[in-house]
Amino acid sequence: MTETQSAAAPQPSAGNLHVLYLLHLLAPFTMWLLAIVAVVVGMASRDSVRGTWLDSHYSWLQRTFWWGILWVAISWVITGILFVTIVGILLIWVPWVVLFVWYLYRVIRGWLLLNDGKAAPS
Repeated sequence: MTETQSAAAPQPSAGNLHVLYLLHLLAPFTMWLLAIVAVVVGMASRDSVRGTWLDSHYSWLQRTFWWGILWVAISWVITGILFVTIVGILLIWVPWVVLFVWYLYRVIRGWLLLNDGKAAPS
């Protein structure tokens, strides 16, 4: 009887998370505005999945966003330093490309884990 009850227990839907991952995937192309929207929506809708494996994906996306904000600030500082040194102007693009690749890696990795039904790394 316990197997029947556990089988009948409703599983939380991952549909909202797919939308959040899509917003995060598109965020670098919108100057991270969609990431802000995704984080706000994620904070508002996270309570429905507390205690499930889906909760780890909300944490993953929020950590990706906040670390991304930190790296944006660091990239601005590096860009300013490189701009001041005339020779560095040729290298201004490097921190932004690193940030772009890192951010997309985190989003794609999390989305693939979600599709496989696995929790995101903590």
